[in-house]
Amino acid sequence: MINIGIVGGTGYTGVELLRILATHPQAQITAITSRKEAGMPVAEMYPSLRGRIDLAFSTPDAAQLAECDVIFFATPHGVAMAQAPEMLAAGAKIIDLAADFRLQDVATFERWYGMPHACPDLLREAVYGLPELNREAIRVARVVGNPGCYPTSVQLGFAPLLKAQGLVDASHLIANCASGVSGAGRKAELGSLFPEAADSFKAYGVKGHRHGPEINEQLRRIAGVAGDDASVHCIFVPHLIPIIRGIHSTLYARLTAQGQATDLQALYESFYRGEPFVDVMPPGSAPETRSVRASNVARIAVHKPGPDTVMVLVVEDNLTKGASGQAVQCMNLLFGLPETTGLMHVPVLP
Repeated sequence: MINIGIVGGTGYTGVELLRILATHPQAQITAITSRKEAGMPVAEMYPSLRGRIDLAFSTPDAAQLAECDVIFFATPHGVAMAQAPEMLAAGAKIIDLAADFRLQDVATFERWYGMPHACPDLLREAVYGLPELNREAIRVARVVGNPGCYPTSVQLGFAPLLKAQGLVDASHLIANCASGVSGAGRKAELGSLFPEAADSFKAYGVKGHRHGPEINEQLRRIAGVAGDDASVHCIFVPHLIPIIRGIHSTLYARLTAQGQATDLQALYESFYRGEPFVDVMPPGSAPETRSVRASNVARIAVHKPGPDTVMVLVVEDNLTKGASGQAVQCMNLLFGLPETTGLMHVPVLP
């Protein structure tokens, strides 16, 4: 069994981790921390876990996290990097669901997250936790930076085109993405209140969003170019839609002559053949967010609306494949388990 600690178990990604790990055959949750809710049974806050999770929240000091095999940080940015050195020294592995170990460029992290990075040496060691693209590196990692929800969908959508090279003008990629309100977390904010978000649709972060640098850093890595090479650049615009969970990303790229002559459907089917959590749909499909609700699956449809244009539609659950499910997928790789262990939940519909 894998002894697991969860730091910050009261938010939406925390409870999603608990939901998944509650039925994982190799998972034994030994500690769930929350300073504010210490002593409260987890099932009191989340009745959906009654009979599944018998632990109470504890303070980090009382949780004995150093005795865990792996520690998930489902916390605000800045928490994991402050505690990671001590946990690693005790022999635990770290999977951070926040941004502390996503961006490899320290200056970029500090500019977008407004704080100094506490352990840049560990940041250089950290592996970006997108299994479909970094599987072998994840297997041997000590620190995994779990991808953002939007970046997961954008990278999965563009990766086959960029890996092939020469198929698109990679300097003018567009990602038009929309997420449900759970992406804002469980804190009370005006914009995510039901009367504010319901019956409406809006863009946000138009002048710049934290996931933009992450998307571009990783797309450049996929394409094999370094640093801030402008030969690969994606314009990313997020939107808020009045649903609880789900992401829909519509991606656009201009095809080169080589790309126009390529069978794009076959390209995507070949690239993701054998991937248990990526479903390349039949030609002409339009995947819906409800088709992946509460599952670790991303569904992709490839379209060619004009001779020189490719449009890729990607849907995922922002709390599962976009966060906690992907984190468990990484845990399975870290501990030599089949990647699908504990993650074969059928999407919830209706």
